[in-house]
Amino acid sequence: MSIWEYANPVRFMRTSAVLLPWVTGLAVLALGAGLVWGFFFTPDDFRQGSTVKIIYVHVPSATMAINIWAMMLITSLIWVVRRHHVSVLAAKAAAPVGATMTAIALITGAVWGQPMWGTWWEWDPRLTAFLILFLFYLGYMALWAAIENPDTAADLTSILCLVGSVFAVISRYAINFWNQGLHQGASLSLDKEENVADVFWQPLVISLAGFFFLFLALLLVRTRTEIRARRLMALKARERLA
Repeated sequence: MSIWEYANPVRFMRTSAVLLPWVTGLAVLALGAGLVWGFFFTPDDFRQGSTVKIIYVHVPSATMAINIWAMMLITSLIWVVRRHHVSVLAAKAAAPVGATMTAIALITGAVWGQPMWGTWWEWDPRLTAFLILFLFYLGYMALWAAIENPDTAADLTSILCLVGSVFAVISRYAINFWNQGLHQGASLSLDKEENVADVFWQPLVISLAGFFFLFLALLLVRTRTEIRARRLMALKARERLA
């Protein structure tokens, strides 16, 4: 079976209807377990105190914000190359979720940074790139809303997505590009020396899984809604021509 079969809206609707309850259930279980474990059953950090527990929201939301844009880039490129409507509708559906994740990461980062750095905001390379990424999310959604022709909107937003990917990469790797800035290194890494302690790492991984499944559930719901909206638009167009 080819993956391109799911570019068929009928096949996508049928498959997503089966997956959605399972994905939603996994999101609820993982989020509940990760956040309850992290906030109520882990100790305070010897340096950061209880503020370290913001990590269970900040790190997953920041990780998802970057990866959602990467997903939008891939589906937008599929649209440009193969003109599959489901792929670009998935990108459109993901954008508000990604923007929300980015906003959560910026807000929790400010709350976490204030007691640690003594300031709510610092023009750190990673923070600045992340703020610009948030603006690209807003611009992407605004461009969809501003253009009436859906195929033209899909083409232009795909180009915008390609440009915005530069800032997604910078947001992820700024700490490697520049040896300056207040932002710490990666909390989760293949390098064990960079990881947080196991007592924080384990619930963090579960929270990250919860955020991933939450995004997947919202993506399925919103993509299904976009497909229905596209069908309704096509029916109205036929009625006007009849």
